Amino acid sequence: MSPQNGSPRNNGVDDDITVVHVMRHGEVANPDGILYGRLPGYHLSELGRRMADRVAEHLASRDVTYVVASPLERAQETAEPIAKAHGLDLATDERLIEAGNIFQGKTFGVGDGALRRPGNWKHLINPFRPSWGEPYVDQVVRMMNALSAAKDRARGHEAVVVSHQLPIWIVRSYVERRRLWHDPRKRQCTLASLTSFTYRGDRIVSVGYSEPARDLVPAHLLAGAKPVKGKDKAFGA
Repeated sequence: MSPQNGSPRNNGVDDDITVVHVMRHGEVANPDGILYGRLPGYHLSELGRRMADRVAEHLASRDVTYVVASPLERAQETAEPIAKAHGLDLATDERLIEAGNIFQGKTFGVGDGALRRPGNWKHLINPFRPSWGEPYVDQVVRMMNALSAAKDRARGHEAVVVSHQLPIWIVRSYVERRRLWHDPRKRQCTLASLTSFTYRGDRIVSVGYSEPARDLVPAHLLAGAKPVKGKDKAFGA
């Protein structure tokens, strides 16, 4: 995978290796299939808590010295067992929040007719920006800054950052020099997954991806899975 260009070496500082694991939260209790976005009040389901515990077990032996999460409940609840396993206080960073979306609070998914509603068309004119929500470039800026801050707090060790699917995928795409607009069904960022950025000094030199809780993730929610009517609504992530 492609590293991101960075500053020249500086008196050995770039020899410091820091790993920032960016985790997507676990499954959320959302029986009505709402795109919850940044709305408060959406918590992990029982399965989501099992996912969080699984990842905490997976990371228990790692050199984690800093744990930080988006302010949304589902991210905080996912991060809590990881912080507890390492005897750390859980930090919060507003920059890790879910992407803004005009369809927040509505259903918007496969087979629900959302794309046939004239009132929605004005929000769908530019998928490259995108026109229905927070610009991809803005997500890159805030996520890169949040990751850099976590790297600084855990320099020479490891950090765990809990965020949401779209911001995670967008910052990974930027680092790996892919276009930012994409097919949402092809994001490699399943529930409770880890996208791990390795820094040498202040440069990202590699990106890894793992799914410690893969066996707990419903098949239709795995990356690349075929959409299933009634089960693939854009719940927010």
